[in-house]
Amino acid sequence: MSIKVLIGTQWGDEGKGKITDLLAEKSDVVIRYQGGNNAGHTLVVNGEVFKLHLIPSGVLYKNILCIIGNGVVIDPEILLKEMDGLVARGVSVDNLRISGNAHVILPFHRMLDHLQEEGRTQDNKIGTTSRGIGPAYTDKISRTGVRMIDLLDESKLSDRIKEKNWGELLGVTEQQIYSVVQDLLKFGERLKSYIVDSVSLIHKLRKEGKEIFLEGAQGTMLDVDFGTYPFVTSSNPTAGGACTGSGIGPTMIDDVIGVVKAYTTRVGEGPFPTELKEEIGAFLREKGLEFGTTTGRARRCGWLDLVVLKYSANVNSLTKIALTKIDVLSGMKELKICKAYKINGKIVSDFPSDREILEKAIPVYETFKGWDEDISNCKTFKELPKNAQIYIEAIEKEMEVPIDIVSVGSGRERTIIR
Repeated sequence: MSIKVLIGTQWGDEGKGKITDLLAEKSDVVIRYQGGNNAGHTLVVNGEVFKLHLIPSGVLYKNILCIIGNGVVIDPEILLKEMDGLVARGVSVDNLRISGNAHVILPFHRMLDHLQEEGRTQDNKIGTTSRGIGPAYTDKISRTGVRMIDLLDESKLSDRIKEKNWGELLGVTEQQIYSVVQDLLKFGERLKSYIVDSVSLIHKLRKEGKEIFLEGAQGTMLDVDFGTYPFVTSSNPTAGGACTGSGIGPTMIDDVIGVVKAYTTRVGEGPFPTELKEEIGAFLREKGLEFGTTTGRARRCGWLDLVVLKYSANVNSLTKIALTKIDVLSGMKELKICKAYKINGKIVSDFPSDREILEKAIPVYETFKGWDEDISNCKTFKELPKNAQIYIEAIEKEMEVPIDIVSVGSGRERTIIR
């Protein structure tokens, strides 16, 4: 029995979906532990593309139990559409379970999210997806939220929604509130058989010796505590969030696997020291298909940032690394890796938590020779071009964490296990 956690080490979009899918094959249980449908995982299986937003990646395996944990915020309408979409493509969702303690995203949360983002000045825009995730987490923390278990009790649901004065906040009418309650009850009726006491279930499975795999959304640099605040998400995508979002204590976790993209991307606003705004950035975006799974927004692209990665390794206590999208770098004459920042004339190797200081950071680069070969069919590390091997080994040496997995393409089979 082992419990593994998979986390993103950058600003999300590292290719966690593929790695989860790859490692889930050897698991009995896959748990999504935080975030909402503001994130997405893209899986490519036998040439078929699956885009998941709430349902754990392991759903494609009939023998794996998939659990949406208590740390996730759920838009039940979106969840049902995702479930129906999978069923329409021949994928059963009978192996899905949903924590009754997971909080619900209401239509009012989406309205409020949109209004809040629209009300920010250009300099202060967060870049939220307006899916209602932030307001739902706000209500959770202020103890005025609605949980999935509440969708099964009309009286309780009605009381919980009326406890928050949505009429005063958004100008909605009593009839609109009643209509939302009725819709949620219908969603609850459809989801009733999936809603469980997830903590009891997870620990029952743990005691039975099941292999458990925990996956998060977004990445370390979007963590509400450790990311580039305030340009962050509203939850904890880090390894600590896996504990609070599932009910599994830290001493039970055996491995924390960090997914590292071979370059760096970011969606939305906020500081990004290694961003490439000209030709090279456009090349990475087009070749790497760097467009959001959920929003379709173009991702900002830049060189690999080891200051960020070493910070992530510390915050998450990484034990292993899965390196993704190195095939995107094929054809580039030279590559750069940021090893430090120059701030106010001083060389800094620690990631600064102050946004204003970070915005002044000038990357200090080490340059590497590129390679022209197509590496998508490489099966072993030794088959990679020598310059690709040097690039990978440089990352491994600086991070002091072994790179066990190297992804050389989007398909499940295009993977090197070292």
